[in-house]
Amino acid sequence: MTTMQQLSVIHSTFVIERSYPTAPERVFAAFADPAKKRRWFLEGGNNEVLEFEMDFRVGGSERARILYKEGPIQGMTISNDIRYQDIVPNSRVVTTYNMTLGDKRISVSLLTLELVPTETGTDLILTHQGAYFEGADGPQMREQGWRHLLERLAKELAR
Repeated sequence: MTTMQQLSVIHSTFVIERSYPTAPERVFAAFADPAKKRRWFLEGGNNEVLEFEMDFRVGGSERARILYKEGPIQGMTISNDIRYQDIVPNSRVVTTYNMTLGDKRISVSLLTLELVPTETGTDLILTHQGAYFEGADGPQMREQGWRHLLERLAKELAR
């Protein structure tokens, strides 16, 4: 039996700001176009994409499942179930998502992406608010993961 002392939830918010030397329309397309998003968000590295479905519209959903082939969670499946809450073309995307490791839910998050046009391209502001449950990766690992993904996004935009 689980006691209250064994249950835990960590709440955390982090903000990442990143500049890209391209128009907001191109950055937005990298989130809105399923082929582009799959390429930078899921493919490559030490994982295998098991499932990816995307319905990019307010009220739409996205589901991704990946199998990690190396590292501390080798052989484990991570699933993201995303719901699109707000979309303003070329300006903003707001989602809620839950993440599971195997069959255990490890977090629930609210993610806001803001795209701000600049003289040299686009500033992306990512605000992530999360509730991490026992056994979760935790806020530091999640922020590190998003920083890595935004680096992959930069490579996608440079294609």
